[in-house]
Amino acid sequence: MTWAPEHTKATNKPGMPAMAKAYARWVNATGGLDGRKLEVVTCNERNDPVGAGNCARRAVKEDVAAVVGSYSQHGRAFMGPLESAGIPYIGGYGLTDEEFSSPLSYPVNGGQPALLAGNGRQLAGVCDRVSLVRPDTIAGDNLSKLLDSGLAQGNRAASADIRAPEDGTDYTAQAEQALHRASGSTGSGSGTGSGSGTSGGASSESGSGVGTRAASGPGSGGKEGCVAAALGARTDTFFDSFRRTEDAYPPVRTASVLGSVDQSLVDRTGGADGPYEGAYVTGWYPAASDARWSKMREVIREHAFVDNRVDEADAGTQTTWIAFTVLRQAVESLNGDAVTARSLRRALDQGLRVDTGGLTPMLRWRFEDMLAAGDYPRLVNADVTFQVVRDGRLILARKEFVNVAKTLESAR
Repeated sequence: MTWAPEHTKATNKPGMPAMAKAYARWVNATGGLDGRKLEVVTCNERNDPVGAGNCARRAVKEDVAAVVGSYSQHGRAFMGPLESAGIPYIGGYGLTDEEFSSPLSYPVNGGQPALLAGNGRQLAGVCDRVSLVRPDTIAGDNLSKLLDSGLAQGNRAASADIRAPEDGTDYTAQAEQALHRASGSTGSGSGTGSGSGTSGGASSESGSGVGTRAASGPGSGGKEGCVAAALGARTDTFFDSFRRTEDAYPPVRTASVLGSVDQSLVDRTGGADGPYEGAYVTGWYPAASDARWSKMREVIREHAFVDNRVDEADAGTQTTWIAFTVLRQAVESLNGDAVTARSLRRALDQGLRVDTGGLTPMLRWRFEDMLAAGDYPRLVNADVTFQVVRDGRLILARKEFVNVAKTLESAR
């Protein structure tokens, strides 16, 4: 099974179940998974705990072998039913604590924790003050401490934690407060709104979730402030409000993470002539244009070419591809034995090494492979990538992955 929210007022990820279906069409057209037909059941998670729980209970009812490449911010609702039935959760998007703590979860990336920690490391070397605009949800509550752990490595103070409704249609109040706190000036705006925290900034490594929109201006204290937004699908809505408000304040830099800003958003907003030109974005994987995605792009062209839900630049689509890569290698490792939830768990727990073709480091989920990040005991991949929008294209700002394991270990 693959689930994700669709047709909701908040973040939607229809490309994830659509990518799962396309993957199934591809492998079944080429002999299946080790000779077996792959059947994929999809479910609309609806962005609420009831929907997430219903999808998990449906997975149990349908006796699926695994939940693969799915998106939900309601870990408490879906993980309980899966654990009771012994169904592994492979390659979730990485939004919830449960994905990095449940013994039945096999994450393929560092989730939101790695993105925000990496983002903070970059901002410390650029800004004296940082504002973070994030969803006012349970999943969003941890984001500021993760960003702050990166800022602390650069000897910066904590960010201003600004909460925003995840389904908002106007973020003027949040933009005013973010600019007020980041620029060190009241401007002509009110500087009021929800949120709390103090100012801060991150390390001197180049390329992160920082934009290069403006130089320091009056009231910036010699260095720019930074406004970071991690609102998923509502990030562009926030920056619409931000652009209408920013002229009343000293210039600041902007920041975001993959999943909130991606190539499709850059294209929709004008490419090289749009507001994201020159912006840096922290991601989990290589840029969508990288040759390492060539097989995924080929599968999308051949098996999802009429399905406009599948966007090769979307982090959810990419995560689903990697999650099914894990499933495929796990099934092949069984050497003809029955494919069940139990046999897949056994293969993964006993040290199966998964090669994703350079899209991630080699993945393995033995106890000794888990990183020492106390709040995220199941985390095995803390690598992030630094990307930049150049000539309207999101490209790697540096070729190497950057490991943020120590930053996550220090998060409190």
